[in-house]
This record gives sequence, C-alpha cells and structure tokens, in this order.
Amino acid sequence: MTWSSSEVGVLARAVSHAPSVHGTQPWALAAHAEEAELYERFEVMLPRHDPSGRDRTISCGAALTNLELAVRALGWATEVALFPQAGRPDLLARVRAAGRKETTAAEVERYAAIFRRHSHREPFGLHPISRGVLRALSEVPQDVSVQARVIDPRTESPPLAELFGYAAGVLRADRAYQRELAAWSRGPRDQTLPWAGLVRADTHVPDTVTLTERLMREGILLLLTPGDGRRDHLLAGAVMQQIWLAAITRRLVASVLTQPLQLREVRAGLIERLRLAGYPQLFLRVGSPVTTPGHQVRTGLGGERPRQAPGRF
Repeated sequence: MTWSSSEVGVLARAVSHAPSVHGTQPWALAAHAEEAELYERFEVMLPRHDPSGRDRTISCGAALTNLELAVRALGWATEVALFPQAGRPDLLARVRAAGRKETTAAEVERYAAIFRRHSHREPFGLHPISRGVLRALSEVPQDVSVQARVIDPRTESPPLAELFGYAAGVLRADRAYQRELAAWSRGPRDQTLPWAGLVRADTHVPDTVTLTERLMREGILLLLTPGDGRRDHLLAGAVMQQIWLAAITRRLVASVLTQPLQLREVRAGLIERLRLAGYPQLFLRVGSPVTTPGHQVRTGLGGERPRQAPGRF
C-alpha cells in the first residue's frame, strides 16, 4: 500500500489544523509507503514563552491526534510508535496504516470536529456545564498515563486565583516576554485572566477575589502526567486534543492555558496546594459558547476574525 496524493492531502490538512503555541506549527509531516511520520521542528523557538520547549511538544501531540484520526477517516486501522528511532529525537511518532478497518460514527464526528475547533478566549455562556459532563470528558483520554483532573470550583479556585495572579504580575513586568508576545500574538487586546491566559503589559489583572469568582464559574480540566519528559508532553498534547474534539461534538467550546505553568514556582505551588499526584502540563477550559440574540460566535482560530490559518492555543 502507498498513500495516494489525495490521501496525503487529507493527512496534511488534518495536521495543519491542530492547535499550536502561538500558531507556530512546530511539526513536519512525512508520508511514505503505508506510514506517516511526525517530526518536531526544534528550530521553532519561543525562548521567553516556552523556554523548555514543553508547549512545542504539547502542540505536536495535538497534531498526532489529528493525524491518527485522519488515517482512521481514510478507513485504515492505525498502529502508533512513539519515538521509534534511536538517535532521531526529532522523530516523535510513526503512524502505520495497518489494514482496512471501517471508521466508526464517533471517529467521523471527531474528525469533522478538527475543522470546527477554535480557541474560545472569551467568557463562556451563562449556564456552566455540569460536573457530569466534565467528568465524562475527563474519561475520554485513550492513554491512561495522562490524567484529566476536574478542578473543584469551590475548593480549588482560591489557590488557582492566587497562583494565576502571581504569574500574571511576573509576566506583565517581563519586558523580554512582552516583546516576544507582541511578535507572535495577533489576538484581541482586551484579553484578561482567566479567559485568555496570556498577559500583556497593559492587561488588567483582576484582584484575587474577583479572579476567584470568575474561576468558580469556569469548567476546567487539569492534565497531569506521571513524568515530565518529552514523551509525557507529547501524550499530554494528544489527550488535550482528544478531549477538545470530544467537547466540540457536544457543542461546547474550549481553550488552553499553559503560560502560568512556565513559572517553576507556580507549577510547584500547584503540585503542593492541589496535592497533585503528577506533573501539571496544561489547563483546558470548557464551556458553552455565548449565544445571546444578535451575538455572532467567533469561529476564527484563537479568537480573531475567521481565517484559513494554523490553529493556536
């Protein structure tokens, strides 16, 4: 079996719609014989925003989920090998078409959701999603090593608000960070925590009480991994995208927060104060879109006007 040019196009289109840090698309796709290989582009660097490259590898994990779904949408079973070649750290995954297999209705739904996904960097609708829905989404991950932990709004919003507020203050005052953010980010300038996660020099950061109240109205999942290596980051990104696509099939919207976790003291504070049994990799906000009369839901990637461009988180 050899991929046809149209099949390669399907794979490439799906991968290109994965969310990535600042829309950098830090991956490369190679298709040959019955295999598709996903590479990480180490030259895509954000020294202040993503100094360790964790967000970059998480982005590649999201692309891997899209790649697998595209292969399934073409009617092939998949066999996935992570970091399959010693001495090639840039080769993240090899996805092999392992014989014909009928695509399920759920897979068709999630594949279609790839092209409807966008980052909802705004308040959600007035009616928060139920704890039951959040729990159901937390059970979506196909890799049991990644835990999707539902944040308890009553008991865990106060420590989150304190840590997010601290992170916002540090990043707002970091001039090098602000220069890098201005170079890469093209979203609306009125973003404020907790809806956006990104903090500009002129961002108004709510006080802890107000921020706590906002967080209590949010549906938030925290993704944890047992380790903190590149494999963990890749799997966290893959699971993030699995949950995000499942949320879209429920007519929900979502966005990712990773920036506060770039500060070691914030990450350590989360582990201690939330008594986490693992390494926090990202927050996924999930909720209903605003559908008030006369309101037009934005469908652009990352909150900006709709465009044909790579996804962002």
